[in-house]
Amino acid sequence: MAERTLTVSWQDPRGLAARATEGSGLEFLRAIIAGELPKAPIQELLGFELDEADEGRVVFSIEPGEQHYNPIGSVHGGVAATLLDSAMGAAVHSTLPEGTGYATLEVKFNLVRAITAETGRVLAEDKVIHRGKSVATVEASLRAAAGDRLLAHGTSTCLIR
Repeated sequence: MAERTLTVSWQDPRGLAARATEGSGLEFLRAIIAGELPKAPIQELLGFELDEADEGRVVFSIEPGEQHYNPIGSVHGGVAATLLDSAMGAAVHSTLPEGTGYATLEVKFNLVRAITAETGRVLAEDKVIHRGKSVATVEASLRAAAGDRLLAHGTSTCLIR
């Protein structure tokens, strides 16, 4: 078998975390998209992008590759779960005012189709369903960019603090 390599680099995550509540959540996410702030280390590790951010809605994308495969030859379910969890948390974050943060309380996801490198670009898109003073609920779908086939979907509950 031919050996493959992957090199990953990232910036100190403490600096990014410190900036997360300095402005509104939406300003923070848009600064990442614009390259004014670095990507989160998990984005660099898995190779996914934050493409869009509006209040209560974000879009992440990834080009799945062999580096994401499990031992049975498809993208590991944890990659789908990470994309869904990231999108759902970021959607909640996009609704937060300056000085406010959140923590994920619960995440559930369902995988409905296998993802492989041949699937092509995959989009995680979500929307906040409810945003109260202390709890938010959100749902997301993971779809193939080509053909819009549903690959996975999930829900999350977040604590606002």
